[in-house]
Amino acid sequence: MTVKKHSVRLMLGGEEYTVRSELPPEYTREVAAYLDQALKKVRAQGGLVETHKAAILAALDITNELFQSRRAEREVAARLAALADDVSRMLPPGKRKAAGE
Repeated sequence: MTVKKHSVRLMLGGEEYTVRSELPPEYTREVAAYLDQALKKVRAQGGLVETHKAAILAALDITNELFQSRRAEREVAARLAALADDVSRMLPPGKRKAAGE
């Protein structure tokens, strides 16, 4: 089965790009807007920065956000597992689920 690709025109760092993607155009535009904001933030922090260097610095910022989000997600999952374990111990033996269920 072939998935339809959409062509979407985007402005990133003041330059126009056409991206072909299987993702919905609205989502692609949302992602591009996020990246464009990251580029603007990098450029606002220092003097003149070349576009490719600003893109690398923005990518590092976004990757840092991703890693922090993943870490927070793991911490929440661990807390939920601990709470589920606590609740399970409060249940009568016949109502408890076996480990791994």
